[in-house]
Amino acid sequence: MAGACDKPHMSRSSLPGKRHLEPDQEPQPQEPPLLNDSDSSLSDSEESVFSGLEDSGSDSSEDCPEGEDGADGDKDSDRTEQTSEEQAQVGLSGLRTKEAGALTRDEYEEDSSDEEDIRNTVGNVPLAWYDDFPHVGYDLDGKRIYKPLRTRDELDQFLDKMDDPDFWRTVQDKMTGRDLRLTDEQVALVQRLQRGQFGDLGFNPYEPVVDFFSGDVMIHPVTNRPADKRSFIPSLVEKEKVSRMVHAIKMGWIKPRRPQDSTPSFYDLWAQEDPNAVLGRHKMHVPAPKLALPGHAESYNPPPEYLPTEEERLAWMQQEPDERKLNFLPQKFPSLRTVPAYGRFIQERFERCLDLYLCPRQRKMRVSVDPEDLIPKLPRPRDLQPFPVCQALVYRGHTDLVRCLSVSPGGQWLASGSDDGSLRLWEVATARCMRTVHVGGVVRSVAWNPNPAICLVAAAMGEAVLLLNPALGDRLLVSSTDQLVEAFTPPEEPTLQPAHWLEASEEERQQGLRLRICHSKPVTQVTWHGRGDYLAVVLSSQGHTQVLIHQLSRRRSQSPFRRSHGQVQCVAFHPARPFLLVASQRSIRIYHLLRQELTKKLMPNCKWVSSLAVHPAGDNVICGSYDSKLVWFDLDLSTKPYKVLRHHKKALRAVAFHPRYPLFASGSDDGSVIVCHGMVYNDLLQNPLLVPVKVLKGHTLTRDLGVLDVAFHPTQPWIFSSGADGTIRLYS
Repeated sequence: MAGACDKPHMSRSSLPGKRHLEPDQEPQPQEPPLLNDSDSSLSDSEESVFSGLEDSGSDSSEDCPEGEDGADGDKDSDRTEQTSEEQAQVGLSGLRTKEAGALTRDEYEEDSSDEEDIRNTVGNVPLAWYDDFPHVGYDLDGKRIYKPLRTRDELDQFLDKMDDPDFWRTVQDKMTGRDLRLTDEQVALVQRLQRGQFGDLGFNPYEPVVDFFSGDVMIHPVTNRPADKRSFIPSLVEKEKVSRMVHAIKMGWIKPRRPQDSTPSFYDLWAQEDPNAVLGRHKMHVPAPKLALPGHAESYNPPPEYLPTEEERLAWMQQEPDERKLNFLPQKFPSLRTVPAYGRFIQERFERCLDLYLCPRQRKMRVSVDPEDLIPKLPRPRDLQPFPVCQALVYRGHTDLVRCLSVSPGGQWLASGSDDGSLRLWEVATARCMRTVHVGGVVRSVAWNPNPAICLVAAAMGEAVLLLNPALGDRLLVSSTDQLVEAFTPPEEPTLQPAHWLEASEEERQQGLRLRICHSKPVTQVTWHGRGDYLAVVLSSQGHTQVLIHQLSRRRSQSPFRRSHGQVQCVAFHPARPFLLVASQRSIRIYHLLRQELTKKLMPNCKWVSSLAVHPAGDNVICGSYDSKLVWFDLDLSTKPYKVLRHHKKALRAVAFHPRYPLFASGSDDGSVIVCHGMVYNDLLQNPLLVPVKVLKGHTLTRDLGVLDVAFHPTQPWIFSSGADGTIRLYS
């Protein structure tokens, strides 16, 4: 029986219309076979497809009924040879009829599935799950059902679109992945649905409607139900509603409609905006400013005084548009009909719209505070006396501007240096010049030794610092000072120093010079320590050797810094602590000399620092700048300025504290000296009181220079000032 059934066993999935195509196989139209040769009608590809779907374990005799007929045909081979041509034709027509009946058989008669297309055996599973897989499900044997292979790119699709006339009606079946060609009936259905018509062609939506309740009088009623009792009794619900409305009308909650006013309403352009309007009720709304009312100059027939003359017309034409008082020239016309159209009408309307649209208007919420309450309650100047109020003496003698001055510790003598190359010693009480020392150069700085037991004056001239004994006052003090200077014994091994100490010659000693300290650069400032043994100098050079400290008793010089932090303007010693204050152009640095470290850095926020002074208590510092500022620093409070005073109009040249009274002063190039009251309290919780009390004037400006230096008297509330006019003035 092995040869009797050569046809492969076919399951339900191998029924006609249920064949699964290979990925590389194109769907081809099936033609009914002419001969009853089922085996030969299957190609190798179809056989490979059905090979995965066959039931290998089935031995039913129903699978190969034609095979049995083939076996019987072998036994009766002699009979078939005797058939005539008519019998062959009859048999052939019978076979065709049989095959046609097999083809027209319903393909779903042996299938119990309710799905639309039984070729897809995936089930109720979203096909999007298989987007990244080459198959679309599994068959009954658990084998994969592969998708049709699609290797066509956009170029192939474009060629198909150009070549295939039915490309526009070809769609892809998402269930099977095959391309389907829509029939004419399906295309017509889609078009009807797109037009919003019914899908069924035979449906008539406009069939005649039978009205159940018609206007014709009928003999019999539609319903013979008797009327309800509530149709004869007034409604209680309506009674309740009417009573509520009557109560609302009595209370004034419901008001009758007012009759509409038929008179037209006009809008006044120049009237104030209604505060009850929608925008007016907004708190922050600011109404747009109204245009100014037209005046006589805008009239077509203005008075003669409003018509410009020819000179005024030319001047108006030469002015800038922003500088003109009127943006038009008044003209006179005989009548209103002769007035031409205004040429700048559109431009002015556009500018007005820009003003309304772009100009911001905001209501400022101002606090109702009395301006007098914002002014601090300062004491009256008469309550802060004593302080200098007027000019007492004028010291004349220098022929050029006086750059510096210094007062002796006792307050009896005054030293001044000038650009005329002389150093003058004055008696304070009489303004008499006691001694003149010609040093042969510009004296840039003078400092009297603050120690009362030492009578020495240090003067900076060129690249040297001169130490002079003025030989004024007590002779014992003068002789003891000379003995102190001459008691120095030079060391056996001289050390390398940044400055050289030289003894004065006999001729120089006659003029009072005792020592000369020579430097490599010009000296701009010299200042003494409070004890009188050390003095610091500032050199006009770049680098770490800008500041040098000299010791008088041991004649030693040293450079305290290893690197520079900018151009040094001036230096000062702290009156009580071992601090050195170095003022550069933009900052003030405070160094601890014993610890050799930076303690604080003050930021005055000015350009540039010109002078520096330390309060006698040591907790406050003031500095003047070239941008007309006087900055007060509280060292215990912050490194930022406590108060910035801008009383001067030009650059500040010098500032000074009084050693006893709560006074400080500043001198400026505007030729004035401003004296201020600066009370520093012992209570750390109370801020210093700064009150300007007096403006002292007297110096005349010379070469745009005014007051160059100021200094207070050590015991009296007096102040000295030196100016560019070559005079020294005492204010008391």
